[in-house]
Amino acid sequence: MHLLHRAGQFANDVFLLEAGECHLTPRQFTVLATVGGEEGLTQTELVERTGIDRSTLADIVARLLARGLIRRRRAKQDGRAYEIRLTRVGEKTLSDAQPCAVAADTRLLSKLPPAKRQEFLESLYLIVGDGKD
Repeated sequence: MHLLHRAGQFANDVFLLEAGECHLTPRQFTVLATVGGEEGLTQTELVERTGIDRSTLADIVARLLARGLIRRRRAKQDGRAYEIRLTRVGEKTLSDAQPCAVAADTRLLSKLPPAKRQEFLESLYLIVGDGKD
């Protein structure tokens, strides 16, 4: 557990170094990228897709709303839920941040021998699962 926690802290630090000029945290980037890939998700669906807990996700959504990066409206299927969509500013921010995120991933994986990188990623996917367990 401790090593996974330390690795997560290191990954966070590397992301902030690479994407600092975008003024996004790794979790904010994750939410923007998830919404950008599947517009109209509800906050509950975002929790399921990202693995971010409900209260943290609610805080991230509030911050992204305040920055004008996302907008929300009542879901047609469920009037109690909100659908989240990117604004034009959010689309640009995500587009600008994507190369930084790739650079962060590349920098992180460079710590591993090339032959172990894919195996490492596959192991991480096994650990986090796909949410169907």
